[in-house]
Amino acid sequence: MNASHPRPVYLDCDPGVDDALALGYLVASPAVRLVGVGTVYGNCSAEVATRNACDWLAVMGAPEVPVAMGASNPSRGEYRGAATWIHGERGTGAVTLPVSGTAPVSATAPELLVELARKHAGNLEIITVGPLTNLAQALAIEPGLPGMVKQLTMMGGAALHPGNISPVTEANVGKDPESARLVFQQPWPMTMVGLDVTMTNTLEEEHRLALQSSGSRSARLLAEVVDFYFDFHVDVYGRRCSALHDPLAAAIGAGGLVPSLAPLVDVDVDDTRGPGRGQTICSLGGKYRNYPPQDGAHCRVALEIGAPVAPHLVDVLSTLP
Repeated sequence: MNASHPRPVYLDCDPGVDDALALGYLVASPAVRLVGVGTVYGNCSAEVATRNACDWLAVMGAPEVPVAMGASNPSRGEYRGAATWIHGERGTGAVTLPVSGTAPVSATAPELLVELARKHAGNLEIITVGPLTNLAQALAIEPGLPGMVKQLTMMGGAALHPGNISPVTEANVGKDPESARLVFQQPWPMTMVGLDVTMTNTLEEEHRLALQSSGSRSARLLAEVVDFYFDFHVDVYGRRCSALHDPLAAAIGAGGLVPSLAPLVDVDVDDTRGPGRGQTICSLGGKYRNYPPQDGAHCRVALEIGAPVAPHLVDVLSTLP
């Protein structure tokens, strides 16, 4: 499909500052058509994430995109609370979004995902940028879901990079390792966009200022929200900037950016109660043979991005209304 026939995409998210950038990218990208948004606990509660998704879509000129609230807790245990020191009290930094009149649909996020997969059989693409609980619940509703989906792109995991909630564990996977393991076990074509690329590609102050000076109201609002996010990352990078977690996954899922190195390998998730809980275990033993594809593997693990990421994101986000 080309820009005149955009590909249908479902986004599962927990907005969240970087989720808002991912949402804006998918709304603005001419290559895809956002046909549904599911929300999940994570950066904030599922309830707050749902309100944020509705309000962001209204700001971005896409209030017609259906939003469905998903899981409020992981498959085991309970939600441990919002990451307010990273994303602000309501997931929008220090900014209060204009409240839209848009309400979520009555279906749950897993139900909406299954409905869209049936409607767009064989063509629907999934992009996930939060914990994978909704996908696991959708698989319980429709075990044949992997055969109905064209591809899955997920922000999560870490192959070679240190974790961000434990020495080996990335947050989206670590918040519900049981659901993550189930998702990785499915036979759908999958791309893991983990910390190996999202931490090594950054949005700098020059890029934030470019959004701030854009003719796009949405881009200017995103620049304000990102300002808070930059403050958190000073302790990470030693300067005001931010990692590009969710928008990089959105750009790869939409095809705007293509990893220069993404070997097709087996991936498993540690769902034990030990120190490796939540680790994505990627079989990278083929490194010294240029990563030959592994028999039966269905997950590409992004390790390097060949093109500049932030300028591309700025260009796309600046086309928002």
